[in-house]
Amino acid sequence: MSLAGGVLTAVLALPHADGEPPVTVPRDPAREAARRELSKRMYHEDDPSLLQRALNAFWEWVDKLFGAASTATPGGGLGLLVIALAVVAIVGALWWRLGSPRRGPTSAVPLFDDRPRSAAEHRAAAEAHAAQGHWNQAVQERMRAVVRALEERALLDPRPGRTADEAAAEAGRALPAHTDRLRAAARDFDDVTYGGRTAAPETYHRLAQLDSDLERTKPVLASSSHSTSHSAHQGASR
Repeated sequence: MSLAGGVLTAVLALPHADGEPPVTVPRDPAREAARRELSKRMYHEDDPSLLQRALNAFWEWVDKLFGAASTATPGGGLGLLVIALAVVAIVGALWWRLGSPRRGPTSAVPLFDDRPRSAAEHRAAAEAHAAQGHWNQAVQERMRAVVRALEERALLDPRPGRTADEAAAEAGRALPAHTDRLRAAARDFDDVTYGGRTAAPETYHRLAQLDSDLERTKPVLASSSHSTSHSAHQGASR
C-alpha cells in the first residue's frame, strides 16, 4: 500500500467523535486532501536532491549503455575492457609520436604593413618589445628586419605583398647555408601571427642570431655558382 493510500485510508477510517459512522468523503476531495498532506516537508526530508536524482539517472544510463555494449562485444564485459584499454593505448601512442595538435598557420597576409620602414627601424622596434617581454611582437618585428635587410642588400626584390614563407624561400636561394634557419624563422613568424602561438624568449633570440649571421654572410650568386660547377665539370673531364 502506498503512503497516499495509507493516509487516505486513515483519514476515511477515523470514527466520528460521537461513535457515529465515519463521514463519507467523495473521491476527488479525498485525493486532494491526501496530496496536501503528502506535500508537507516532513514527508520529504529524506528525499534525494535534484542533483542526486540527476546523477542517479546518468549513472543508470551509463550502466545500461555498458550493459548493451558488453552483450554485443565478444567476451562480454572483459572483452569491452580490453577494447577500451587498446583504444587508450593507441591514442596515447599517437599523442606521444605526433605531439599535441597544432593549428597550421596560413601565411596569406603580407609580411609588411603599408608604412615602409628600414631594417634598423624594425630592429629597434623588436628590441623595444623584447625589453618589455612582448615576445610575439618582438619576433614579428625581427623577422621583418631580416627580410628588409635582405631587400636593402638587393638579395631580395622589394615586394609589398610578400609573405614570410615566400621571403624565406627566395632568400634561401641566395643564402643556401641558412635555408633551414630561414624557413624555421618564417614558421615562427607564422605561428605567432596567424597560428595563435605564444613566442618564447628563445624564439626571439634565435631569430636575432640569424639576423646577425645573415649580415656577415656573403651571398651565393647564380652566375658564380654556375661557373663554379662548370669549372668543376671541366676539371673532372680532363
